[in-house]
Parts: sequence; structure tokens; C-alpha cells
Amino acid sequence: MFAPVSQHRKPLTHLVFMFALLSSSAVYSYEQTQLLPEGSRNSLILESLSSPRATSLSENTEQFFPPASTLKLITALAAKLELGDNFQFHTSLLKNNDDLIIEFTGDPTITTEDLKGQLKKAKQQGLNVINGDIWLDDSSFTGYERAVGWPWDILGVCYSAPASAITLDENCVQASIYTMDSGYTRVYVPKQFPIHVSTKARTVSKIEQEGSQCDLELTTQNNNQYQLNGCLVERSKPLPLKFAVQNPTQYTTRMVYTLLNQIGIELKGSVKVGRPNTYDDASAKLITKHSSEKLPELLDIMLKKSDNLIADNLTKTLGKHFFHQAGSFKNGTLAMKHIILANTGIDLEKSKLADGSGLSRNNRLTSQDMADILRYIWQNDADLNLIQLMPTSGTSGTLQYRRSMRKPPIKDQIIAKSGSVYGSYNMAGYGLDSDGKPSSLFVQFITDYHPIKKSNDKPVIAPITQFEQIFYQDIVSFSQMLSKH
Repeated sequence: MFAPVSQHRKPLTHLVFMFALLSSSAVYSYEQTQLLPEGSRNSLILESLSSPRATSLSENTEQFFPPASTLKLITALAAKLELGDNFQFHTSLLKNNDDLIIEFTGDPTITTEDLKGQLKKAKQQGLNVINGDIWLDDSSFTGYERAVGWPWDILGVCYSAPASAITLDENCVQASIYTMDSGYTRVYVPKQFPIHVSTKARTVSKIEQEGSQCDLELTTQNNNQYQLNGCLVERSKPLPLKFAVQNPTQYTTRMVYTLLNQIGIELKGSVKVGRPNTYDDASAKLITKHSSEKLPELLDIMLKKSDNLIADNLTKTLGKHFFHQAGSFKNGTLAMKHIILANTGIDLEKSKLADGSGLSRNNRLTSQDMADILRYIWQNDADLNLIQLMPTSGTSGTLQYRRSMRKPPIKDQIIAKSGSVYGSYNMAGYGLDSDGKPSSLFVQFITDYHPIKKSNDKPVIAPITQFEQIFYQDIVSFSQMLSKH
């Protein structure tokens, strides 16, 4: 059996096993999955990069699993292949007759300060009065701003911010909530954010909270109004909050009015959404343009921080670029499949893709498809340069503080993309040899993971952490022995 050892295994036993694995063409099962709770499902792959499938761990590789944020590896590959390293999002200010048009293209990184800088440049060029209207052009994207399969209960938090053409400040605002001796709470929102937050949450003791099973709850409305309910355990410092902007168009509209007032540009008309009927590409005059970082820098953020907004706005942009029409989740995910097949030969037709971030619970992928993607990236990384953008175990990005990766021998020895949604804990990447270069690929898809919570206060190591610590140690040992074999 593959690595049938405990956390206190003897080195000799482990080395003998690894030698047997490297000397055989058999496919092994992995006994350490017994550490996972009853009812959970798993799919595991571990392969040598130099000898594909000659020796491997391979379990349930044709079953479908939610990929979660490991899907971003496919999004990144499709973006590299279709858009190229010089791709940038552009936000343009155009003069069309008496109107000013702000042409948004879904830049997930543009800020209010960036937009303010553009309007300042427009004023420096003599735009002191706008006799017509300001139009916020949202024609780059169409369809839903949230993918099918995004749970309703997370739509108020920033990692599920709407994927919209009109995007500003990452469609995310910061706030904080304070507990009070009176038993009430109060909320603080910086005045520059055009949202409204109220609270009916009560301040309670830890004992009261446990007895009443009362938690802090958030409800949202489409007009960027938020209400906090439930309970918050008393605390000496405020609790930081981040709210996903529910209506990016309204948010940006109000920001534009504020910026015009600050800069001193008079608007005779009003701020509207769309394009004026009189719009003409030939006659519209470009005043100024703001550009995002180039694609490699965007992908670096997307992969290391697992940024959902970048992933989903790139997905819609792929749909726009590939099909020459307004981008959407539907045509964007279809474009990803076409781009991957045409360039790599990997057929993802049977996969279910609802977004590019992996946030949707409707996404389904096999570990074999992910392994094929990883192998293609490795084979072509001299051109792609994607591996260096992925997090390193215990060192960078989402893997820096992962409990199962923080210490030797795993720290710094794995490069991978993590992914988690409700009940799923995934990892896909590479084990490194003694020179720090990828020598193996691996995929870990675990879903329906629902351990029973212990009622006592004794600290315990979660089953998933126990499993991962052993699995990643085996990956490291396997990868480093490959270079010696």
C-alpha cells in the first residue's frame, strides 16, 4: 500500500517504501485517507514529471469534484494562451459631443484615486464644464455579476464581490464594529465610502454566545445598504469588516459625483449608465486612459492571494476576446474550454465550469484533468512562466500560514495552488527536488469533508491537517528521491 505509515514512522520503513514505489510501474492506493471522516470522498494523484504515469498514486481520478480555487490554474493558463503577457485592462475617458464617457472594461484593480487622477488630467486639458452627461459605459460585460452557484450567504463578503464591468476599489469597502458596555454595538464606516451600514447586533459574553448559539449575521440590499444582526462577543478592540459592494454601478455613480465636486468640474447633466445614443467610435475623442498592470502581475496576485475578482473578470474578458461579444460567465467559461483544447489538446468538455475563480459550488472537475493541466504548464513553463507565480509551501501567498505546510520538511518544498469551498479541501501543484525544481506533480481533491466537532475545549489537530501533513511529507520525499533514482 502507498505510504502505510504513522506520523511517527521509521525512516528506514519510509525509504524502503519509496524505493519500491520508484522501482515499480504499479498504481498504489493511499491508506492515509483513513484519517479523513467517514463519508468524505477523495481523489489523489502523485506522478513523476520525468516519467509520466510510470509510477503513480492514482485514486478516483475520473470522478468529478468541486475544484474550488485550484480552478484558477486553468483560468491563468487560458489567459496566458489567449490574451498574452502584454494584456492590460484599460479604463478610458472619452469626449463625445457634450458628453463625457468613462469606458470601463472590468479592471479589477482600478481605485477611486486612479479615477480621480484621470478626471484631474481631463481638467488640466481644459475640461472645466461638462455640458451634457457623464456616461458609465458597462458594455464590456453582460449577464450575471455573480455566477450561478454562488451561495447567497456569502454575497456580502469581499471574496464574493460582483464581477462587473464597472468595477472600483475591488468592489469592496472596509468598516468596523465595536462592542459597547450598554449591550449594543456600533459600526464605523469611513466617510468616503457611499454605503450605509446599520447594526442591531447585541454585545454578549462568551458564555451567553455559546448558550444562545447566536452569531453575527449580515443582510444586504441591492442599494448598498447593510444590516448586522445577531450577537458579537464583547471585545476590547473593534472587529474589522469588509463588505462586498452589492451594486457597483450605484457605488461608482456616487463616487463620480464626489470626485467632480472635489476636483471642481461642473456637470450640467447627470451621471448615467450605458452609452449615449449619439455615441460614435469615429468621432469620440480620447482624453486619457488608465491601464492596469500587465497580465503576469495580475496573475501573480490572482494565484498567490487567490483573488476571485481578478479571476472572474479575466474569465469574462476571455469570453469577450474569444467570441468578439460582451463577456459573461457563460461565454467566458466556454472560451476557456475552447482555448485549452485548441492549444494543449486537453479536452474539458465534460467538466462543469460556472466561473473562473472556483467560488461556484456548481464547478466540477476530475483530478486527471487537473493533472494534465499541471503537466502542460510544466512542459511549457519556459514560455508560460506560471509556476513561479504560484504560492510556495510555508513561505508565500495562501500557503504561507497553512498549518500543514509551515514547518520542515514541507516548508519551501512544494509549489501549489490551494482551493477550498464548503466541505472541500484541495491542492494542486508540484513537489520539488533537492535543487528546488519541480520533479513531481500532485492533485489532492477532498470533498464531503464534515468532521464531528468535539464539545470539549481541548485543542485537537483537524483530520484534514493530519492527512495533509503526512501526504505532503510523502510528496516531498518522493520528489527528492526522484532526482537520485
